[in-house]
Amino acid sequence: MIESLSALLLPTVVALTGALMLFGKKDYFGAFTKGAREGLRTTVQLLPTLTALMVAISMLNACGIVETVAELLGPAADRIGLPAELLPLLITRPFSGSAATATYTQLLEQVGADSLPGLCASVIFGSSDTVVYIASVYFSAVGVRRTRYCFPVAVAIMLFCVFFSCFLCRIWFF
Repeated sequence: MIESLSALLLPTVVALTGALMLFGKKDYFGAFTKGAREGLRTTVQLLPTLTALMVAISMLNACGIVETVAELLGPAADRIGLPAELLPLLITRPFSGSAATATYTQLLEQVGADSLPGLCASVIFGSSDTVVYIASVYFSAVGVRRTRYCFPVAVAIMLFCVFFSCFLCRIWFF
């Protein structure tokens, strides 16, 4: 019974929305097409930024710089209480969600989900976002050119959240 109702819910909503657009007193269909046109224009404006980000991320992954930087910073990370296994995730997360997902999956396969690095990675992955990607897309979409404080503040907040996540994992789980 519930499955039949839920299967009919989406087509019903789409049909009612279409009927409202066609037979409503206001020009809903015109507003919809205007919004779709503006959305397509915005998408076209974002393509250069997205292309540059995708190429840069692919180049970073292909040349192995993420692993090299993680190996170099590993001892320092261990000294300040940050599991060194998190570094590849912390390097990729600000730039690419898909690269971070792959890195996160590899990390859980290597260290296990119940280890401190696995728990810290889970908290970080679940509560962070692609800072550089979002800021770049947002700023290019609205035409902002002066981004002087955005990236330093975003990175500082991300680092605070990383250390706070690891701190909470140590308190609650170990």
